[in-house]
Amino acid sequence: MADYDRRPPGGHHNRKRRYRDDDDHYDRRQQRRRIDSAPLPVRVRRQLLGIADSPLRRWAEEVQSIAQMVADNHDDENLRSMFLDLVIQLLLEQPLKTPFVAAVVLIINTLKPEFVDDVLSRLAQVTQDKIAQGAWRDVKLLLKFLACLQSLLEGDGVFPLLEELFSRAADLQTASSDDTIGTEIVKIILLTIPYIMVSAPGQFQSKAAELMEKTDIIASEPHALQALVDPYHAQGKEASPGASLSVCMLLQKQLQAEAGKNWELACLPRPWQMPLEDIEAQDKLANAPKHALPAISIPETVIAGPRPLFPEIYFSVYSDQEVPSVPAVTDIAASLIRDGLLDTINILDFNRNVTARYLMDLDCYFAEGTFVKRATPFDELRNIGPGKSTWKPEDVAVDTVFSQLFQLPTPERKLVYYHSVLTEACKLAPAAIAPSLGRAIRYLYRNSPRMDLELSYRFLDWFSHHLSNFGFTWKWAEWAEDTDLPDFHPSKWFLKGALDKEVRLSFAQRIQKTLPEPYLPLVGPEKEKDVPDFKFSNPDTPFAKEGQEIGALLRRKAPDEDFQPIIDSIQSQAAERALDPLVASVDVFVTAVCWVGSKSLSHVLACIDRTKGRLLEAGNASDAARAQIISAVMAYWHAHPGIALSIIEKLLNYSILTPFTVVDWALVASTPSNGTNGGDALVQPHIFELVSNTISKVTSRARQILASPETDDETRSKEAKTTQDLFRAMNDALVSWAGGSKDELMEEGDGSSDGEAMIRRWGQRWLRVFKRMGAIEEAFALEAGKAAANKKDKMAMDQAEN
Repeated sequence: MADYDRRPPGGHHNRKRRYRDDDDHYDRRQQRRRIDSAPLPVRVRRQLLGIADSPLRRWAEEVQSIAQMVADNHDDENLRSMFLDLVIQLLLEQPLKTPFVAAVVLIINTLKPEFVDDVLSRLAQVTQDKIAQGAWRDVKLLLKFLACLQSLLEGDGVFPLLEELFSRAADLQTASSDDTIGTEIVKIILLTIPYIMVSAPGQFQSKAAELMEKTDIIASEPHALQALVDPYHAQGKEASPGASLSVCMLLQKQLQAEAGKNWELACLPRPWQMPLEDIEAQDKLANAPKHALPAISIPETVIAGPRPLFPEIYFSVYSDQEVPSVPAVTDIAASLIRDGLLDTINILDFNRNVTARYLMDLDCYFAEGTFVKRATPFDELRNIGPGKSTWKPEDVAVDTVFSQLFQLPTPERKLVYYHSVLTEACKLAPAAIAPSLGRAIRYLYRNSPRMDLELSYRFLDWFSHHLSNFGFTWKWAEWAEDTDLPDFHPSKWFLKGALDKEVRLSFAQRIQKTLPEPYLPLVGPEKEKDVPDFKFSNPDTPFAKEGQEIGALLRRKAPDEDFQPIIDSIQSQAAERALDPLVASVDVFVTAVCWVGSKSLSHVLACIDRTKGRLLEAGNASDAARAQIISAVMAYWHAHPGIALSIIEKLLNYSILTPFTVVDWALVASTPSNGTNGGDALVQPHIFELVSNTISKVTSRARQILASPETDDETRSKEAKTTQDLFRAMNDALVSWAGGSKDELMEEGDGSSDGEAMIRRWGQRWLRVFKRMGAIEEAFALEAGKAAANKKDKMAMDQAEN
């Protein structure tokens, strides 16, 4: 019977459906109202987490709804505990929502004032703990929330706490001009004041003025370390644009200007201001009970915390536009908006998708009218009338990410995280973000020659990575004329480096199809070969026969003793030709290793692993032989420097090469076999990458040893000295290149040509980067030494007491 279908043919004969649906199949029955059956704490949590996320919901309604639920169910212990925990979590993880969470607490104060005491008590305890730990960003976020609650606090509210914090900052600055904790505390105080003035309008103006008069002493003076972290490297006697863009200095000036405008603070949201039709709720807020802020003790000696602090410079990629699409540096909105966004980006590093979504929804968290409509074309900004904002939310978001990507000495998170945030933002809103990124790229390309070399390299690295996510498409025709520039020009340096990175991320033929004709020489036919030619295949090459024999033995995985007769033959022939026998044999052997291992990185690693003993022996025999190992690898993979750098990194891991060998080969040139090439190495992006990676490897290892509590004093001092010696060697070489006194440079001319002037400029740019690195590592070693000494003293005291 299963084969028999009882339904009549033709279908659509359901009588019940025919009577309840209309001709368009619309169900006319009354729809049931959906009931949220989730437990109350879950509903409150859901609403509080989503507060202000939607531009379609009114702030006042959201705030009142959550506050009413919490107040009505105040007796529920589970709800109270969840709410207190979630408030702290939101403040520390989603700082853009701080004013809205504060508004919920302000409304609760009109309904259940006793619950606010629990909130303040928890908040005071957490703030005190964070100050003791030196977690200054968390302290700033908690103080911002307290500032938003200023209207419900008794007396002067948050001001006594801020004044006590300032007294600690003043003591630290008096003790040392290099101190960064004091500067950080002053910045926190200045960022807290606007939220106090917004929460309690028309009040505390004299208190704010008194506090700002005190902070002016520290904020208006350039920090001793400011020049170290300036993103711009001015040439000659030019003044750096970053000299007057210290974040602390800007904040002080911006707040003074805002005080002159009666603390307008137009960009900040005021979710505690109810709509006109809800006068009753507004009256309750105005007459709500006041609460004493629980005591927050600040230790006599405050600490820097786990992350090293440095002065901050305000960096913007939209600073030279005819129509301002981001707040001007004279406007307090520039600092307040960026501060909230920066914290969001760096805190939510575990989820780039959510971070990108917050960037796209930026306008939801600030006052209406702060930004133009999303995805407004830049050309339309010119048509906006006077008195109205021309700030594009996409530009502000992109500008903030770039400010982190180009932060010196290092940003808080890995560089690739900021790459991924920009990529996700582009995927979420390509029509809005792509034009903003285009203008940012053009600004960076124009200004790359006067930027710090490390930042120029970061730009090159990000640019190629970003294009790889979007089909390698870019308007290359705009820069076509720059392909004719000499190789030592910074723009040509960028183009060569970016295209090389693109080839690494794809393959040459693919990249060539995306480029106009003038660029093709930069991606030459040699890059199309996955396996470079083996120079010893040509019988006219010296030692061709021996090179082929060694290659055959390596392929057969022959034992080590089989190589010795061939090596002896090479060395005897080299001696007859007045060549260094060891250097000649190393060149043949390493080139053969590269050729046999050219199929993949695993092949070359296996080959190196089998010949490690011979390579170690050759490297230990002479510095020239060790330098020749690098020269042979770089020569074989000259068309694919990325592969050469990977092989050299592995040779460093095997201790076949030393960091000093790499630095000497690239910069010092103490042996005949080197890669300086009369200063040409300074204008090769991959050489900068090689040296930077090597130094990073050294400093990372040194930091682990210095910071380890198990390291004894002798090991600690030996490690610190090794690192210092490496930086000293680099510094001496780079000073010579920068001053034009390097032997190779002097042999080529009298120093008056454009090429020699540019080599000197490149030497200066390199010198600045590695001088900064050396200073930072030296400071780290000193701090690690102090920490170890303090720990020993504490242990000795504990033992004495016991």
